[in-house]
Amino acid sequence: MKRVLDRRLGIKLEFRNKEGKQMSLGTEEKQKLINTHQVHPTDTGSVEVQVAMLTSRISKLSKHLQGNIHDFSSRQGLLKMIGQRKRLLGYVRTKSEKRYTELIEKLAIRG
Repeated sequence: MKRVLDRRLGIKLEFRNKEGKQMSLGTEEKQKLINTHQVHPTDTGSVEVQVAMLTSRISKLSKHLQGNIHDFSSRQGLLKMIGQRKRLLGYVRTKSEKRYTELIEKLAIRG
């Protein structure tokens, strides 16, 4: 964990892994995901964008857990994120099968 000063809050904590990479999604990475998965130009919170962000976080956390097998709290968080993604994908599937298959193919999840 690295401490970084912030003008508004005084001190801001940043979580980084052993390689020095940020464990959560950065603003640039979030913006890139939003731009590639948005449904319309002002879209920031559609189901497609949420699933894309969850998928990115899940892959990062999975890599972390491969090296830290005894990190049980992170494992619990991973399982919660997987459940949330599953519920969102189920919602998309009930609304439109076409959107569901396009999203699955675009994110390269499920086989």
